[in-house]
Amino acid sequence: MTQQRTQGGGRSHHGREREKDREFDQRILDLARVTRVTAGGKRMRFRAAVILGDHKGKVGFGVAKAGDVTAAVAKATTQARKKMTNIVMQNNTIPHGVRSKYGAAIVILKPAPLGTGIKAGGAMRVIFELAGIPNVVGKILGSKNKINNTRATILALQELRTLKPRREKINQETTPEGASKK
Repeated sequence: MTQQRTQGGGRSHHGREREKDREFDQRILDLARVTRVTAGGKRMRFRAAVILGDHKGKVGFGVAKAGDVTAAVAKATTQARKKMTNIVMQNNTIPHGVRSKYGAAIVILKPAPLGTGIKAGGAMRVIFELAGIPNVVGKILGSKNKINNTRATILALQELRTLKPRREKINQETTPEGASKK
């Protein structure tokens, strides 16, 4: 005699997982076949680099390996979901310029005026699109490695802070201590 599970019972998390998938947009940045030489021959696996974003200021990046492509992408997606970063934005751009380095990859980000768009290439463009930053200028220096460029860009975005508007100093008459009024 087999038991049937009711719709509300059980340990299935598929409903929640589908909601999370709808919440974030996903792009596969890099998919590579990697081979490891062992005593019995060669062992082939797949490495997937995935970027997740919600187009509202949250972005994540994950890299994972597995025996087939779908498993590698699934593992990288869960890793990216765990490593989500909130990005600070002001006036539809980043608040200030920033420079970051990861390995040999050097990245420069600058704020851009309204209507400029995304002036960046490679992995940096994908991150800005998924994060929802409409106006930004970026430059990749030093390396052509997509994974290191992505990590450098995310480090740079984590360094961003909101700039407070400057306040005018209030002129207050203060008398130095020890001075007498005349």
